[in-house]
Amino acid sequence: MNNVTNDIYYIGINDHQLDLFEGQYDVPNGMAYNSYVILDEKIAVFDTVDKNFTDQWLANLKEVIGDRTPDYLIVQHMEPDHSANILNFIKAYPGTKIVGNAKTFTMMSNFFDGLDLGDSKLEVKEGDKLSLGNHELSFVFAPMVHWPEVMFTYDSTDKVLFSADAFGKFGALDVDEDWACEARRYYFGIVGKYGVQVQAVLKKAAALDIQTICPLHGPILKEDLGYYLGLYNTWSSYGVESEGVFIAYTSVYGNTKQAAELLRDKLIEKGCPKVAIADLAREDMAESVEDGFRYGKLVLATTTYNADIFPFMKHYILDLTERNYQNRTIGIIENGCWAPTAAKVIKAMFEKSKNITWTDTTVTIKSAVKAENIAQIEALAEELMK
Repeated sequence: MNNVTNDIYYIGINDHQLDLFEGQYDVPNGMAYNSYVILDEKIAVFDTVDKNFTDQWLANLKEVIGDRTPDYLIVQHMEPDHSANILNFIKAYPGTKIVGNAKTFTMMSNFFDGLDLGDSKLEVKEGDKLSLGNHELSFVFAPMVHWPEVMFTYDSTDKVLFSADAFGKFGALDVDEDWACEARRYYFGIVGKYGVQVQAVLKKAAALDIQTICPLHGPILKEDLGYYLGLYNTWSSYGVESEGVFIAYTSVYGNTKQAAELLRDKLIEKGCPKVAIADLAREDMAESVEDGFRYGKLVLATTTYNADIFPFMKHYILDLTERNYQNRTIGIIENGCWAPTAAKVIKAMFEKSKNITWTDTTVTIKSAVKAENIAQIEALAEELMK
């Protein structure tokens, strides 16, 4: 048994079968579906796990509670990687109260056709309290972080925040890896659009004495909570986490790639604190989205393609803008054999984005990089260094 505190136990699952999380995010180190139990005069279980791990999860629960019956199943998030086993739990423990909010139960009826909880339904509202004996729980609603029904639960006794998908990351718990890298990719991929809502719930959390964060993915956080809260504040306010430049490019025959790499080299020569570069056609798109938000300055280098821009660049920009990309400086390197229009297309795609500063220099290549383009790249590097 894995203790979080004296009375709180971890009963989650490591999934190394999964290749794509949510059908799109590469997870080479798997995923963790976290679930927890508080053992008190009454027993509370926090969320279930993915449908592929029913037996293992119920066995983990049984190992902790023995022959006792849980009093409450608290449903903080209805996404199926956490809610899939609600019905199996009810079959195993038919007397248990199912705790959620009004939107939780609407979603539950959508996922489980014909489910009638009857007297087993316990609907809570923002700020409601639930006593387990020694432990007193209160509910903190977190709508659109990242679904409308999401709520956190705060245990004032052990000062634990059960944070649903917030503060989660990709990767199973039996793999040792840097938290920030995979938490950042997870945040911007899945939650990034909802910065305003994350900011709102961070303000609620600031009023609580939190010593431990128990998310539904990723490790339990106990040490240096200011670090994690600080990153979440930066990410959700669309602030700059790392000073530097991210160069994202697509290239058909290598000329645009040559220009992007030349810019990288010039920035390094000039002492840029960090230069990251990615070929959008070949590298993980979610990693590039993450880097687009991480750094304060972005350069987009692409070709004119069918009077538009190259598909991978278009995909990338849509990924940024639908996540409310803002507060950044952007430079452009465009290439076109006869009618380069990529810069015009790119700027139009960011028309609704807030606080975008365009560099004065736009590099325009006609087919191959020439002396005039090298001069433009030099000017762009100088501008980005200011």
